[in-house]
Amino acid sequence: MMQSTTRVPSHSPARRAWTRFRRNRLGYWSLVAFCAMAVLSLFAELISNDRPLLVRYEGQYYFPLVQDYPETTFGGDFLTATDYLDPFIRERLAQEGNWAIFPLNRYGPKTLNYFAANPNPSAPTRENWLGTDDRGRDLLAQLIYGFRVSVFFALALTVTGVALGVLAGALQGFFGGKIDLAFQRFIEIWGAMPELYLLIIFSAIFAPSLALLLVLLSLFGWMGLSDYVRAEFLRNRQLDYVRAARALGVGNWQIIVRHILPNSLTPVVTFLPFRMSGAILALTSLDFLGLGVPPGTPSLGELLSQGKNNIDAWWISLSTFAVLVLTLLLLTFMGDALRDALDPRKADTPPVPETQP
Repeated sequence: MMQSTTRVPSHSPARRAWTRFRRNRLGYWSLVAFCAMAVLSLFAELISNDRPLLVRYEGQYYFPLVQDYPETTFGGDFLTATDYLDPFIRERLAQEGNWAIFPLNRYGPKTLNYFAANPNPSAPTRENWLGTDDRGRDLLAQLIYGFRVSVFFALALTVTGVALGVLAGALQGFFGGKIDLAFQRFIEIWGAMPELYLLIIFSAIFAPSLALLLVLLSLFGWMGLSDYVRAEFLRNRQLDYVRAARALGVGNWQIIVRHILPNSLTPVVTFLPFRMSGAILALTSLDFLGLGVPPGTPSLGELLSQGKNNIDAWWISLSTFAVLVLTLLLLTFMGDALRDALDPRKADTPPVPETQP
């Protein structure tokens, strides 16, 4: 008599969640596209820059991307840094035996196109593919570098907010009692603080910087997540495996870090893309109001403000709006797919075998 054997899944819960995530093609390809855009932005200097990657001039090789060279190096008259967009320098580098390898876009985030044929802001041309802003800066370079600033600032803000939110929620949910009550009263008071007014006050006192903005936004960005972590800890601390660990004499912090926390991270992971999109919107809004990054820093919000001030320059608003909407859509699709993948109600069910008559 043959005994039936039950097949035990060999994959871990994380592997099964990843499999469900990949089945959501919209979310999966959104993750691929967003990661590709973020990685490419890391090499923005190789994609959009007003300096050549490599120059060969009179038999010698130069690397302007990593070292400044005076204009006299290439036959000029001044000891100032070489302007490689100057028609004279271009002519010298185009002579026989000389050559230069430029990035795909020959403009950096602060490069002013002094030789533009049209007044600024200039519409898209062969020289400036997406046009220029009202200061003469190349719009494509502004978008590439502004996207990098927005994404990695949002990533830093998300990591900081998650760390503070998980710590606060874990302490509240695990210990409960007076600690939980005191934290809840503190969150109610702190959440009632006028965040925008504080940003205006600190912007007037201190010099604007990304570090200051990160600190100020992190002070308020952890409260929403702490509620979800607190609820998970309140539920999980009553389960049998936690009681068994306590009976064995395991310390509180070991129980928090090794036992309860790994089983309470579902809301944390689920909300990561949405928190990043919220951080990007926060930075863009503050830059639009003039309370964000220091002047001269590439910023999507500052470009939107320029588009508002220059209604006729439709290319500024249109391209910036397209980049911002695309980024937020990718993050939203990733968040929806991640939420479905971690939903226990949508666990994998084995296929029903076909029966033959």
